[in-house]
Amino acid sequence: MAHETHKQVDAITGVTTTGHSWDNIQELNNPLPRWWLWTFYFTIVWAIAYCIAYPAWPMVSSYTKGMLGWQSRDAVEVELAALKDQRSGMTAKLATASLEDIKKTPELFAFARAQGKASFGDNCAPCHGAGGGGAKGYPNLNDDDWLWGGSLEQIQQTILHGARSTSDQGHTGSMPAFGRDGLLKREEVSQVADYVRSLSGLPVEKGVDIAAGAKIFADNCASCHGDKGQGMQEMGAPNLTDKIWLFGSDKVTIMEGLNNGRGGVMPTWHGRLDDTTIKALTLYVHSLGGDQNR
Repeated sequence: MAHETHKQVDAITGVTTTGHSWDNIQELNNPLPRWWLWTFYFTIVWAIAYCIAYPAWPMVSSYTKGMLGWQSRDAVEVELAALKDQRSGMTAKLATASLEDIKKTPELFAFARAQGKASFGDNCAPCHGAGGGGAKGYPNLNDDDWLWGGSLEQIQQTILHGARSTSDQGHTGSMPAFGRDGLLKREEVSQVADYVRSLSGLPVEKGVDIAAGAKIFADNCASCHGDKGQGMQEMGAPNLTDKIWLFGSDKVTIMEGLNNGRGGVMPTWHGRLDDTTIKALTLYVHSLGGDQNR
């Protein structure tokens, strides 16, 4: 590649070249527009002034404070304090009223639902979904199928102390690993899986011994799920006769649960959320679905 320095006028554009040439390719001398240059200079001045006026540069253990002494963190704290003061009256009523009384008071109930919805989005939506629709392994809160009970008091207890959590007041009880622990043989697991599917009217393969599956269910599963598979909220055992499935209704999924057990964990929110927020969250979750008269 040859480099030459020789200024001349470009024959096509009539613009003087810079005198630089690479492989006979000439560089035209087209300076930037004045407005662009002044805008660029202004941004430099603005950046310097901003660094002087506002917090800007990180240091070893602190940062430059800025001559104006303004910080976005302080502004947010002021706004939050103003919002808290604005809500203080309703929050005080929410803190002292019972769940039943709040539900009977339209204005207070609306306030509780709004606060509960915000808290749900911040803390519960990652598992239960933004609208409480749930996902595989995470209960749908919009229906009337409650593992641990759907009354206001039962929901509050679940939120406060969780399920299989670190709280000794939380819900306990898990589904055993019947196959992995040798409690049932593979053939027995298959038979009881077919029987469980039949409880909710799902089709089973021809020639399946439903009676054998029913016997295995009575001996091993009825103590938690009930004689007819209707579930038991005290144990967190789901109702097997409806068409609501937490993990799935196909035989492979049911056998997986029978082989390896089930036992999802819900954390305890006591100590992580204040009592008033938990009360608002309880009312919001209860209002999502199910029998609202409970």
